[in-house]
Amino acid sequence: MILSASRRTDIPNYYIDWFLHRVQEGFVYVRNPINPHQISRISLSPSVVDCIVFWTKNPENMLPHLGELAAYPYYVQFTLTSYGRDIEPNLPDKKNRLIPTFQALSSKIGKERVVWRYDPIFLNRRYTVSYHLASFSEIARRLRGYTERVVISFIDLYAKTKRNTAGLSLYPPEGDTLFHMAGQMAQIAAENGMAIESCAESCDLQAVGVQHGSCIDPRLIERIIGCPLRAGKDRNQRAACGCVESIDIGAYHTCRNGCNYCYANFSPEKVADTVRLYAEHAPLLCGTVGPQDQITERPVRSLKDMQLRLE
Repeated sequence: MILSASRRTDIPNYYIDWFLHRVQEGFVYVRNPINPHQISRISLSPSVVDCIVFWTKNPENMLPHLGELAAYPYYVQFTLTSYGRDIEPNLPDKKNRLIPTFQALSSKIGKERVVWRYDPIFLNRRYTVSYHLASFSEIARRLRGYTERVVISFIDLYAKTKRNTAGLSLYPPEGDTLFHMAGQMAQIAAENGMAIESCAESCDLQAVGVQHGSCIDPRLIERIIGCPLRAGKDRNQRAACGCVESIDIGAYHTCRNGCNYCYANFSPEKVADTVRLYAEHAPLLCGTVGPQDQITERPVRSLKDMQLRLE
């Protein structure tokens, strides 16, 4: 089993204590977001967890606890953009806090295990093509030697995203502008010793140097664990997504980063209501088990192919 922690929220930033208690207890409850009265009990035994993929915009709170994760292989998807507090209001200073945090994490766990995400990319009067390219170049220069890979994607304007960004006049790069930006970013990445990949992009950017990527990446996981995997494509993601199957243990409407483009939160008010339910020792993230809830053990197993060995 590959554990995703989490596409739905920022566990390293806000809920690392909860996660560590779940590790100590050896299981976690996850509420089905479609059928909320269905709760899965998921084992966190190291014998079935092949790898954990953390997603975060600020793993600062995670740094003192890395030793407590020693039983698990893992890597970190670290989103670090150039947007200001008009877009990402609750994140600390990028240059003086987040870039040094990225460097510190990489120094502790290895550059191959910290993936830089510069996404989602969008444009408006402030965040122009030239702004993005200059900012991307500056961040790439400072992360040189601290990561092997950068992932980019371009904003999808879902209905809730349009509502939450009303007044900011955001729009995605398209056509020649998109290819120009992607090509320039590929060149900048190469100059700083990084491969560059796209995330769930239907357009083919390989001609300008950007490969289709897999955020939950079987190649990287096999490299980390030293063993081949038998993992299928994640059928719960978009068609253009290259990720392999995983189990996400997060909960929607719990991320307090407050990013205006977020697809995992309905509104700030919904987040405020949900996070009031947070309890560090609870098996559910920001929730309690009610009388109508049904808890079932989710069958999980290791995906390691023990009959083969990597060269």
